[in-house]
Amino acid sequence: MLPPLISSPAPEADTAPAPTPAPAARKRPRLAALDGLRLIAALMVVFHHYVGYGGGATASENAWAKPVDVVFPTASWLGSYTWTGVELFFIISGFVICMSSWGRSLGDFFTSRVVRLYPAYWFAVLATTTVVTLWPVVVQPLGAKDVLLNLTMLQEAFKVSSVDAVYWTLWVEIRFYLLFALVVWKGVTYRRVILFCVLWTVACVLVTAGRAPLANYILMPEYSPYFIAGVAMYLMYRFKPTLLLWGIVAISWLFSVRQVTLYSDGLAASLGRNMDAKPAIALMTLGYLVMLALALGKLSWIRGKWLTVAGATTYPLYLLHEHIGWTGIRLLRHDLSPWALVAVMTVGMLAAAWLVHRFVERPLAAILKRSLTRGLEPLRRSSSTGTGTGA
Repeated sequence: MLPPLISSPAPEADTAPAPTPAPAARKRPRLAALDGLRLIAALMVVFHHYVGYGGGATASENAWAKPVDVVFPTASWLGSYTWTGVELFFIISGFVICMSSWGRSLGDFFTSRVVRLYPAYWFAVLATTTVVTLWPVVVQPLGAKDVLLNLTMLQEAFKVSSVDAVYWTLWVEIRFYLLFALVVWKGVTYRRVILFCVLWTVACVLVTAGRAPLANYILMPEYSPYFIAGVAMYLMYRFKPTLLLWGIVAISWLFSVRQVTLYSDGLAASLGRNMDAKPAIALMTLGYLVMLALALGKLSWIRGKWLTVAGATTYPLYLLHEHIGWTGIRLLRHDLSPWALVAVMTVGMLAAAWLVHRFVERPLAAILKRSLTRGLEPLRRSSSTGTGTGA
């Protein structure tokens, strides 16, 4: 038995798979604040890439053709730390994946992830390749074979460069989905999710101590704390906070402090500048606190249909903004002041993201969902009858 610290308010959620969400959870309105946080996280990353990083330390690598601390003497300091928006994304992902997988089958979980990730991604790969091929002023295009492999979203596994550098986070997300699929396979319950968080945390500690490369690659100790914290926060939201859940979040935060420090030191070395990790730790901690406020119901007052639209455009914005944005900055840097150019590129990327969501992602997602659902139907019938599908 698990320790008595686990106190689930609904016994059925703690013992058996829940075929449908609990009535209390089903009646809750959409978390508009979560959509807003997605947008904030994405804009933090955009700000980092346009103002705090720019593509590299040398003139040939940088979108501004000079170091960003020369272009933005003050703001580049803040921009050099807003990469922590990615950490916020990972916490949100843990929260959302636990929420959206409750009561779903493994086939439904697989379908939802494919439909969510691939349509906008396919467009972004092709659009970014087209832009950097026509104007290879900051980033050089990849070869045709590498671009085709990028369409699978598995290029990182084959040590092939991504069409856009931001795609590295998608491979992290996929590995998280594969790990959480083990819970979905057995049936998502309060007890199993708790066990998942605890076992993943312990395994990451052991892997880090033992230096096992393969296990390290699978378990991702450098990113796992954010996902685990997000999952635990969803349990707080769906049920109620317990001492064990607070402990999981606290331990995850402590591990996150270490990881943020290591990344900040590495970024400082690549940029050739001195950077204190404390601002990054503060921003990461703020992300934890805001998500905790959401999990505890403190942000339920936030409403607005525009937030739903903003949340929907966040993923295309993230996929499109970096290499296309850098190319636009390099081409227009003599025509507009730096801040005006940042504003134009940000608004332009937001508009492009909405167009992709409305005219590419939504229609293609619907087609893809129907196709996957039909394709998985024989497996569902086989599972329900206990027979094989045949040749």
